[in-house]
Amino acid sequence: MVHEGHLLLVLHDRPGADPQVRAASFFWRAPDGSWKSTGAAAKGGVGALKGHVEAYAAAAQALEDRLDAASRANDYFAVLQEVAPLLRSARNMHRVLQEAREACPDDRDLLALRDQAYENERTLDLIHGDARNGLDFTIARRAEEQALLSEEINRSSHRLNLLAALFFPITALAGILGMNLEHGFERMHTPWLFLAVVAVAFLVGLLVRSAISGGRAPRSP
Repeated sequence: MVHEGHLLLVLHDRPGADPQVRAASFFWRAPDGSWKSTGAAAKGGVGALKGHVEAYAAAAQALEDRLDAASRANDYFAVLQEVAPLLRSARNMHRVLQEAREACPDDRDLLALRDQAYENERTLDLIHGDARNGLDFTIARRAEEQALLSEEINRSSHRLNLLAALFFPITALAGILGMNLEHGFERMHTPWLFLAVVAVAFLVGLLVRSAISGGRAPRSP
């Protein structure tokens, strides 16, 4: 707001842990060029306004560092949640400082702060876009890995179904008629022959398992 040489700026403080709670700071420039401020930025002079703008720059740098270290969907989503209110406030601050610059064209401090506010807005906008792209890419990559895993499971299930179909008739007949036929092995080399048959059965089972799994374990998503 501008009136008879007086300039009043109303800006949002940097959003805190709860983005729903927003505090405001007021910056008043007198006709003689002196500044006064209230709220969290009440330090006096134009330095209060500079500190207000620099607080957004520091927040943007911290979010950029977190974005560089992000690797999971939760990391990107957390950055998106924090950058959204910052971006809205930064846009409002840039717009307000632009109007203030037009109202006081001879104030070089306003010019520098307007430019820094634009840089803050641009940086936060890029962080927002990169975080959204990273989240979308992570979700798409996880979906692709899940699709590959499901395809591997389907192939293994098909092989198991083939084995079940192969042995189902003899299993059904054995269950109905029984298979207690005398073959001469009942008393031969006991119990070593029995143990050898068990060992061979386990070996065949391992070979079948290796053939079904294709010799590799499914990838973890």
